[in-house]
Amino acid sequence: MNLKHLTLTLALTALALGAAAQEPSTLRLSLPEAQQYAVEHNAAMQNADLDVKKAELAHWKTLSSMLPQVKAGFDYQNMCGYEMNMGMIHIPLNPNGTFSLTASVALTGAQVVGTMLQRISQQMTDITRQQTEQTTRANVKSVYVSILVMEATANLLDSSLANLERLAATSQSAVDVGAAEQVDADKLQVQVATMRNTITSTRRSLQMLRNSLLLQLGADVNAQLELTTPVESILSVETATQLLSQPFDIARNYNYQLLQQSEKLAKRNVTMAWMDFTPTLTAYYQYSEKTYFGADEGMNMTPPNMIGASVSLPLFSSGTRTANIKSAKIDYQETLNNKRQAEDGLRVQYNQLCYDLASALESYDIQSRNLDVTQRVFANLTEKYRYGRASSLEVTNASTDIISAQSNYIQAVMSVVSAQIELENLLNNE
Repeated sequence: MNLKHLTLTLALTALALGAAAQEPSTLRLSLPEAQQYAVEHNAAMQNADLDVKKAELAHWKTLSSMLPQVKAGFDYQNMCGYEMNMGMIHIPLNPNGTFSLTASVALTGAQVVGTMLQRISQQMTDITRQQTEQTTRANVKSVYVSILVMEATANLLDSSLANLERLAATSQSAVDVGAAEQVDADKLQVQVATMRNTITSTRRSLQMLRNSLLLQLGADVNAQLELTTPVESILSVETATQLLSQPFDIARNYNYQLLQQSEKLAKRNVTMAWMDFTPTLTAYYQYSEKTYFGADEGMNMTPPNMIGASVSLPLFSSGTRTANIKSAKIDYQETLNNKRQAEDGLRVQYNQLCYDLASALESYDIQSRNLDVTQRVFANLTEKYRYGRASSLEVTNASTDIISAQSNYIQAVMSVVSAQIELENLLNNE
């Protein structure tokens, strides 16, 4: 019996531990914590970090080609007992082995410039990594705010639904005693159903946003999210307004920094084309030791130490090198033209984003006041309806106005957040 009790206890314990292990974890994150979590776990960020490491390895690979290369070898020969016959002299060719150690270095102008090109490429990869981090933080902020606003909207709709349900119940009671018409109660019931459908749709959209945030974070898709930063501390009209007065320092923009590196890269490519006219320098040192395995050493004509150097200079290539130089210069000029056009485009974009943010702030102010007024109107009409001083049609219209006002308010909030994020990214605010 004791054994059965022990077995049952162990089984229940295992089931409890399994159930606990399957329960989804809860992520309790403020906005800065969520952004940092995404930087550490987001797949795009991890790939960007790997690209930086690959660029470092590529730079070292190019640099190492300019450094001495050392290799060792062993060569074994067996003449199968053959002897060299030189009249009265017979020289046996015994089995022998030669160990060699060779150190060499080859240096060209193209290698030197190639190292510089790889360094520029490495810097571009690092800038791209920072840009990816900026985008990741911006995406997390956008979805984070969307969730907070959607939750607040759902709570407001729940409150409005409760009022409508009370009115619908009161109206139906009045119909039952013959004090009101059934059509008035039916109108309120339809409005209750409409409000419930709106709330259900809002909840579904909220779940989709939570799933989207989990993907942005790189977290377990089954994890539960608890967002701790209130929307009021994120959506600051004062901060957004100050952003409009901030001057545009184009040198801080990541896209412009990439353009600068592209210009350097194109200029170095011109230099690389010129390097086809430069000589190639080669030097080497070789140590060899020959060992005979027979009774007689035999003739050893292998020098133990040997050094050498060579210089090769290209003389004629039928105009290929000249054409490469001209082509590289054209590419460089095109890069300069693209950079100038991009500079103008970034300044135009700055003006447009400032205009968009100012318009979004104006719309947000209007929709905030409109939502407040609509809620007060609805509360006032519901109170009047209880005492028979308002019609069901007025209550229905007021309820519809609340749904519309809340939808417009959400759009206004997201317009402000979106415009602010885009302008912050352009200015590269840290």
